Amino acid sequence: MFNPISILIVDDDLNMTETLKDILEAKGITVDVAYDGFKAIEMVKKTNYLLAFMDIRMPGINGVDTLKKFNEINPLTKVVMMTAYSLEELVREALDEGAYTVLYKPLNIRKFLEIIEKAIEGILILVVDDDLNTCITLKDILEEKKYRVITANSGNQAIDLSKETSFDIVIIDVMMPVLNGLETYKKIKEINPKITAIMITGYKQEVTSIIQEALDESVYTCLYKPLNQVEIFSLIQEISKTKIIGKETHKPINE
Repeated sequence: MFNPISILIVDDDLNMTETLKDILEAKGITVDVAYDGFKAIEMVKKTNYLLAFMDIRMPGINGVDTLKKFNEINPLTKVVMMTAYSLEELVREALDEGAYTVLYKPLNIRKFLEIIEKAIEGILILVVDDDLNTCITLKDILEEKKYRVITANSGNQAIDLSKETSFDIVIIDVMMPVLNGLETYKKIKEINPKITAIMITGYKQEVTSIIQEALDESVYTCLYKPLNQVEIFSLIQEISKTKIIGKETHKPINE
């Protein structure tokens, strides 16, 4: 199930940290434990952890302030916040600071393991556009951020790929010959109901009705070409989090 990786658990609850450590080590995962944020900060300076599970409320330095230090030292470490309290302000601040997601105690072990598995596998993205240059450009910039990417140059090709592979996200051009983006998305959605779609287009007025119908069909949002890399990365990170916690909605379209 898992590849050899390193995970850090940060919590002043000794019983819980030892329980989580035992569960993960039984799966062949290397686990380190810190009982406060200061110790965790020193440990992340020495080890490249894939994931850190960190309690929000700890003595000395809380989880959010520890997360901020992690971001300075090694921003590639994904941090999952944990809490047994209704600390909505701290939870929101943690998410704003780039926390991977938040788990509420008592922990759901199935969800705990799902988060680890998803972090190991990485998000799988399908880029669909009849413009070969767009496909190549998106693939290159997304792979630089360590996302797994497959491209398709037509709706039919995308549908065939979806029958063979379970994609997490599809980035799909609205205007394509034979099958347009919406028609393609509907077919893919029948195959994989959990997929999330981002529509892209170089047109605005011409495809207004299609975009509205796409949103009615649960497409996440639509981006207009030329695409903004920062916006794409932000959306994918946002979608990744919603897939982990199981909540999705629409993202407003930037005009």
